[in-house]
Amino acid sequence: MLRVIAIDGPAASGKSSTAGLVAQQLGWAHLDSGALYRALTLAAVDTLGEGGRRKGEEWPAQRILDLADRLPVRLVLVGAKFRPEVAGADVEEAIRTERVTRYVSVVAAIPEIRTWVNTQQRKAVEGGGGGGGGGRGVVVDGRDIGTVVFPEAPLKIFLTATPDERARRRLSQRGQAVDVELVRRESEALAARDAADSNRRIAPLKPAPDAVLLDTTALTLEEQVMHVVELARQRFPG
Repeated sequence: MLRVIAIDGPAASGKSSTAGLVAQQLGWAHLDSGALYRALTLAAVDTLGEGGRRKGEEWPAQRILDLADRLPVRLVLVGAKFRPEVAGADVEEAIRTERVTRYVSVVAAIPEIRTWVNTQQRKAVEGGGGGGGGGRGVVVDGRDIGTVVFPEAPLKIFLTATPDERARRRLSQRGQAVDVELVRRESEALAARDAADSNRRIAPLKPAPDAVLLDTTALTLEEQVMHVVELARQRFPG
């Protein structure tokens, strides 16, 4: 049986934090699908330059894919976490910068890029223990893991929370003061991103038909992790 837990949900719903802690408690590996999109974006910005993409246009998909193979851009299992690497260098910190965040949604919307990333993720999971046969599995988080990347995953979780609550969490993570006006603006931005993600033509954000919906608005991180771990132990006995 495929040993994969797919955790999906909108931005700031706590996917990565939850997935990482669930993997830790189960003794499984953790794969953040967004890291590979960000690593590709970093490679494009560094090599093609921001001028390589004119306003409103995409970078050429084939040029990015050529970079991915040549540098290479890849996921490497280090301990219990898949680490993004570009040209052999750990880019975990570099991919979180504003210059990458500015363009990652553009790169992730390119169909050929999504196909490449999905293929790499499946290869990584198969090599990391999630292919079955007992032992360690892999917890994967993203926005289309349960619907597109691993639709056959035995356990699929879709995390939700109100835009206001997600806004508060995001502001707290940034170390910003959580006041009413900032929450309102961040909440509106998240709601707009939700709408865009849910209505995109390629791999729209939506729960898989058999996903467990988990509203985390009133839950602590520890509570939501405990809930997923309990489900995992029921679904993957032994």
